Amino acid sequence: MNRIRIVIVDDHALVRMGLTTLICDRPDMQVVGEASNLTQALRVIEETQPQIVLMDIRMPGESGIEATRQIVQRFPQTRVIILTSYSDDELVMRAIHAGASGYVLKQADNDVLLDAIQTVARGESLLDPATTTRLLHFVREMERKAEQNAFRDLSERELSVLAELAKGKTNAEIGRTLHLSEKTVRNHVSVILEKLHLSNRVELATYAVEHHIFDLVKRD
Repeated sequence: MNRIRIVIVDDHALVRMGLTTLICDRPDMQVVGEASNLTQALRVIEETQPQIVLMDIRMPGESGIEATRQIVQRFPQTRVIILTSYSDDELVMRAIHAGASGYVLKQADNDVLLDAIQTVARGESLLDPATTTRLLHFVREMERKAEQNAFRDLSERELSVLAELAKGKTNAEIGRTLHLSEKTVRNHVSVILEKLHLSNRVELATYAVEHHIFDLVKRD
């Protein structure tokens, strides 16, 4: 049986000891190294070539997130599972962005961690179940804010003009819809182009649709 090779990175010796004891009871897993900081971790990983690193997210000096980033860059065949006592949505996002393949709370049952190791070793990714719903909400909220910020410099009138432009209307058609002169519409379009740092109507329309302008302005 090919055993899953694991390195534990945590600045608390008792935590490393507990994890080692838990893992060594499994015939399909083995702890091949330990480290208490990033420098040690990089050396041990280079020496042992583990499949999995169990990484404490908060350590003295370099954070577990920065350690994860460096490990993933230097050892692409090694996958990192973040361990933390903190159920923090921002930390989850930062850990994933750094390249972590898993995120498990230290309070989780032993079986949850062991299952996580097996899952990530198979090439899959996971999050602690308790964080998944909040993470999805967090992502949706960030997307919503990004969409709002995409048009934050536009006035209500400019937003209305842009929405009509995104429907493919000419300046004259926009003017008739919004009860504006064609010259006024043209001036609004010029200002919108400048505010959004875009070059032409096609770019404007594409930008508006990609940022869901019709969620902000009711579409007829």
